[in-house]
Amino acid sequence: MAEAAVKRTSGRGKFISFEGGEGSGKSTQIKKLADRLDAVKLRAIVTREPGGSPGAEVIRHLLLSGMGKLLGPDAETLLFAAARDDHVRTVIQPALTQGIWVLCDRFFDSTRAYQGRLGQVAPGVLNAMQRVTIGDLKPDLTIILDVPVEVGLQRAAARRGSGAPDRFEAEDIKFHQDLRDAYRQIAADDPQRCVLIDANADAETVAAKVWTALRDHLFAIPNAASTA
Repeated sequence: MAEAAVKRTSGRGKFISFEGGEGSGKSTQIKKLADRLDAVKLRAIVTREPGGSPGAEVIRHLLLSGMGKLLGPDAETLLFAAARDDHVRTVIQPALTQGIWVLCDRFFDSTRAYQGRLGQVAPGVLNAMQRVTIGDLKPDLTIILDVPVEVGLQRAAARRGSGAPDRFEAEDIKFHQDLRDAYRQIAADDPQRCVLIDANADAETVAAKVWTALRDHLFAIPNAASTA
C-alpha cells in the first residue's frame, strides 16, 4: 500500500465487517486481512458477533445453543441487540476512536438477514434495535462472501469435525438458500458500502479480491500503488 494511502487513514479507525452464510470463509479472510494490515503498520483488532466482549460472549453461548430459537424470533433479536450494544460500547467504538481498524465477523447485516428475512421480524423492530445499539455507526466497508449453499455447508461440517452443528448450521437447505439470497439482496441494495465477493475459490484468490475491494472503496488508488 502506498504511503499516501496509509496517511489518509489517520484519525478514526476504519470499520470493516465480513458477512456471509455458514462456511463462507469469513474467519479465514479476516485473519488474512489483519495480517496484511499489520504488514503495512496499520493497527487492527479482530472481533466477532454475537460476542466480541465479555458480556456479549455470554449471550453468544445462549444464542448458538438454540435458546434464542426456543424463545421466538423477536426475543432472539433482543438477545442479539443486547450483545451488540455491549460489543459496540466496550470494544468497537473505543478502538475506532483510538485510530484502530476493526475487522468484525458479522454485524447488523446478519440480524437483517437471519432474524429479518428468515425470522420475519418486523422492519420496525429491527430499525428500533439498530437505533438503540449502534445509532449512526455503520461499517466503512462490508465484505459479503458468497458461496453455493452446498459448498458452505460442506466447509462448515469439515471445520467442526465430530462436533454437533450449532443452532444455525443445523437448519435445512432452504433456510441456507434463503440466507444466501438475503445477503445478495443486501449487497445489491447498498453498493456504496457492500461488496459481494465470489468466495468459491482458494483462500488466496479470495483474499486478493478482498484487498482489491478495500483498496477501491477506502483508498481509491491505482493497482500499481497498492502493493504491500
